[in-house]
Amino acid sequence: MDYVSALEWIAANGGEHMEVVPLGIDFTQEPQLVQDIREKAAELGIELSNYAVGANFLTENDEAYQQEIERVKREVDVANALGVKLMRHDVARHEDVSMRTFNANVDRMIEACRTIADYAAQYGITTSIENHGYLVQASDRVLTVVQGVDRPNFKTTLDIGNFMCADENPVASVKKNLPLASIVHIKDFYLRPSYRDPGEGWFKTTAGNYLRGAIAGQGDIDMWEVLRVVKESGYDGYLSIEFEGMEECKQGSRIALENVKRIWAEV
Repeated sequence: MDYVSALEWIAANGGEHMEVVPLGIDFTQEPQLVQDIREKAAELGIELSNYAVGANFLTENDEAYQQEIERVKREVDVANALGVKLMRHDVARHEDVSMRTFNANVDRMIEACRTIADYAAQYGITTSIENHGYLVQASDRVLTVVQGVDRPNFKTTLDIGNFMCADENPVASVKKNLPLASIVHIKDFYLRPSYRDPGEGWFKTTAGNYLRGAIAGQGDIDMWEVLRVVKESGYDGYLSIEFEGMEECKQGSRIALENVKRIWAEV
């Protein structure tokens, strides 16, 4: 699928919005594609909810740090061209995901995020970081960055499943981070302990436990309780289906969407 056909699939399967993620493509160099996506979404009545890009502010020197900030600013321009009001950017990648590394770099992460949020404010765009990438994945680390940036247009893209990568309980972490969420990702995982290697298709958490992507509502997350917490909080933003399982992706996404709609109605 390309982006336009993905929009058509979403519309045909009961979706209401789409996040745009430029994997393997530089949208800053593709103004026509940006326009095509925006026009097709409007034609189909599908909202473009969020623009999600990669970034890493843990650079070798100050020059590279400033270059990365400027690069992400250009991505903010793309978000504006798409017409979205939400944009997620990554913040850090590092082989050492210890608290020591986090503490040593958190001020630079906060400075970069604040600079980008201030730039995005001219467009009325809210920027955010997601709880992923291991170094800034645990709920308290995300809160530390968001509260440190201290801007009304800087929040968190809250992924209910990603907390498990840091060995946290999804329900507890959702409760903690939900007040600062700009958008919520709904995904599910199967979880197995570190001493039971399930073989191919699984990856490890920070503590060495095993995870595999699941269709939302079929994995080990208490989806009913998570969605109840989100619903009762009064959150009225977007919910995005994210599927990382081993089933065929269109089938997995369709079933996940149907499950989440049904569970949301039940809770």
